[in-house]
Amino acid sequence: MKKYFDAASLAVIVITFVLFVFALVAKGITHDLLLEAGVFLVSVKLIMMGYKNSQDHERILSQLRAVSPNIKGPGRE
Repeated sequence: MKKYFDAASLAVIVITFVLFVFALVAKGITHDLLLEAGVFLVSVKLIMMGYKNSQDHERILSQLRAVSPNIKGPGRE
């Protein structure tokens, strides 16, 4: 699991889920459940976007490292 998420992301997932379950128990299954589910899904989506961004960042860095030795700048001729 640590391969996919960092400690902060896991903490946000756990806290959001606990609060979601608490709200479900406290308010019962009412129309507010849709609001709570929406908040939970937004949190999960933000974490997924952060993971995708970190993957893209690593991919771009590896491509830059591969290209970097081939770049000739002033004084490198």
